[in-house]
Amino acid sequence: MSESKESPGTNAVEVRSLTRTFGIRKALNDVTFDLPAGAFLSVFGPNGAGKTTLVKVLTTLMAPSKGTARVAGMDVVADAVELRSHIGLISHNPLLYPDLSAAENLEFFAEMYGVPDASTRVRELLEAVELDHRRLDLVRTFSRGMLQRLSIARALLHRPEVLFLDEPYSGLDPHAVDILDNLIAQIRADHTFVMISHDLAKGLSLCTHTLIMARGRVVLAEEISAVKRDEFAQLYRSTVGMGVA
Repeated sequence: MSESKESPGTNAVEVRSLTRTFGIRKALNDVTFDLPAGAFLSVFGPNGAGKTTLVKVLTTLMAPSKGTARVAGMDVVADAVELRSHIGLISHNPLLYPDLSAAENLEFFAEMYGVPDASTRVRELLEAVELDHRRLDLVRTFSRGMLQRLSIARALLHRPEVLFLDEPYSGLDPHAVDILDNLIAQIRADHTFVMISHDLAKGLSLCTHTLIMARGRVVLAEEISAVKRDEFAQLYRSTVGMGVA
């Protein structure tokens, strides 16, 4: 695992008054929260709440309009280049090259990240996502579920300290869901996770911390121990599900 600027017990994510505007619309509106290293944060909220914009800012894909954010001890703007080697992202876009094979895609990203013993790491991850038998096949021949599984391998190649997952279960068949569940269980102790989910049950089953967003604002930010899981659905409905923000 690559070295971090963090030390045990520090925060993996620190967000202060984060705002992102598009014209007159505020996709993020004065967002503030902390996430301890080693935690698993599930981010909930209706469509348009600002969840994906938040992840884009935290993964350096989009600059904030105001405020600050630090991930793995690094500023998302000032330290963006260095930070990218410490984070991983699984999103709706698999970020893969369709005219390269599965192995060639992972080898390319492994070289970009300077992964030691890359060939071994690539084979290890292809086996973990059960795609080793398709390692020489062009990615453009893969199903949606296979693309998502390969994108998971891509995101894990460099053993990122903070792993961002934007609806990672979207498009996965039940077997692929099991593969992702098993992978998360295996690597959970070595990473901090930030996951966007519309599936309350799945998000709650994995998380240690929850964040509810609505209209670009944080409605609730709590350790899950402070919010009873069997009451969370009602809490969600009472805060954002009924349009109250």
